[in-house]
Amino acid sequence: MAVTQRYQVAAGTCIICEREPLLLQAYLGTCVGLALYCKTTGIGGMIHLLLPEPVSRTSFGQPEKYASTGVPLFIESLLAKGARKETLVASLAGGALVGPISEQDLGLDIGGRTADTVRAILSARDIELIQSETGGFFTCCLGLNMATGRCTIEPAGQHPVTKQVHIRIPSATDIKAAMDRMQPIPQVALKSMRLINQGGYAIEQLAEEVRKDQVITARMLSLANSAMFAKRSPVESLDHALVYLGQDQLVKCILTAAVQSYFDQSTTGYSLCKGGLYHHAVGCAQVAEALAAKTGKVDRRIAYTAGLLHDIGKVVLDQYVAPAFPLFYRQAMEKNENVIATEKRLLGIDHTEVGHLLAKQWLFPESLVHVIRSHHQPNNRNEHKLLAVIVYIADLLLSRFHIGVELERLDTGALADHLDSIDLTVNNFADLVDLIPDDVFRSLAETSSAPV
Repeated sequence: MAVTQRYQVAAGTCIICEREPLLLQAYLGTCVGLALYCKTTGIGGMIHLLLPEPVSRTSFGQPEKYASTGVPLFIESLLAKGARKETLVASLAGGALVGPISEQDLGLDIGGRTADTVRAILSARDIELIQSETGGFFTCCLGLNMATGRCTIEPAGQHPVTKQVHIRIPSATDIKAAMDRMQPIPQVALKSMRLINQGGYAIEQLAEEVRKDQVITARMLSLANSAMFAKRSPVESLDHALVYLGQDQLVKCILTAAVQSYFDQSTTGYSLCKGGLYHHAVGCAQVAEALAAKTGKVDRRIAYTAGLLHDIGKVVLDQYVAPAFPLFYRQAMEKNENVIATEKRLLGIDHTEVGHLLAKQWLFPESLVHVIRSHHQPNNRNEHKLLAVIVYIADLLLSRFHIGVELERLDTGALADHLDSIDLTVNNFADLVDLIPDDVFRSLAETSSAPV
C-alpha cells in the first residue's frame, strides 16, 4: 500500500516541493492559506499567512507571515524551482470570523483583508484562482496532495457523525473521583510557582528538588533541547541547564515539564490532534509572557505560569468530551457559541469550574486560582484581573490564529474593555498577532505517515 507523508504547514511559513507522495495541510481560522500547483511540472506548495501586511519595521525578518510580502516571494520561489506561471493554479482558504462574533471582529476583519491582498496579487500576475472558500464563521483545513495536484478545503473537525452519540453528564461525585485519580502536581512545581509569586528565587535549592525527581529531570532536559528553549550547545545535565538557560528560563522549563504529564493524559476530545491540549497550554504560556513583557502590567513569569495552567480543568473533562467527538466540536461550531456554553449545555459543568476546584485542591497561589476560573471572563472586581486579561487575550489570539490544536471559542464582546485595561486598543490587535512567538506555530508542524 502506498504511504503518503502528511505535513502541517505552520503559520508564517511556506513549503515548496515537486510531485511526490506528500499531503500538505494547513488548519485555518483567521489565518489564510494559499496552495499553488503547476499542472505541467507537478511543482507546487503552500503558504500559511497571518496578516495582510507587516505591522512594524521588525516584521520584515519573516516575510512569509504577511500576504503582501510572502505571496510574491512564494510565487517567485515556485518559478525558480521550475514551475510555469501560465499553468499555475491557486486555491485559497481561511480568513474566517471565528465565532462568537462581535462588532470588533467585523471592524478588524484581518482575515478578510489578508484574503483580498492575496487575490489582488494573483490577479496582477494572471494566476488562475480555481477554488476559494474564505470568510464565514468556521475553521477549515486546506490540503494539497502533491502526488496528484488535488486540492481540498474541508471544515476542520467536522467528521461525519454516523451514529447517535450519548453524552454522559458527569455528576459531582464523578468529577470529584476524576480529580482524585489525578496525581498531585509535583512539589517542585508548586515550589516554583510560589517562588515566582513571591518574586524571589532560591535557584540552587530548587535545582536540588528537581534532582530528586528523575521523571521531571528527564522531561526538563528534553524540553531544554527543544525548539522552545534550544541553545547552540546541547543541554546535557541540570547544571548545564542552569548555565545555558539562565534562572528564569530554567524555572519555566521545570514548570512545563511538571505539567506535561497531565495534558498527555488527554486524547482528542478538545483537540483535533493528539497532544493538542499540551501544545495549546505551552503556546498560551509563551504568548501570555510576551504580552506581559509588552504591556508591563504583570510579572511575565507569573503570566507564563498562568497561561500554562489556565485550561487544567479540561484534562478532567476530556474523558467525557472524547467519546462525543466530533459531536461536541460540531455543536460548538454550528450553534456559534463559546466553549463554556457548550460544556454547560452538554456536560452540566465547564472546564473553568473544574479547574478552579482542582487548583484549590492542589493549593495553587491565589493569582493562578483566579485566572483558571476567570480567563474566559476576567472579573473587574478582583486584584488579579489584569493577569486574567493577559491570559484571555493570549487564549483569544491562539483560538483565531493557531487552529487545530484545541477547541477554544471565546466571546469577544468585551474585548475593547479588556484591551483598554492594559492600555491597548482594538487597533493594536494586529501588533499582538505579530507578537506570537514563531515556535508556537512550529510546535505541531511535523511530518507523519498515513496510508492512502
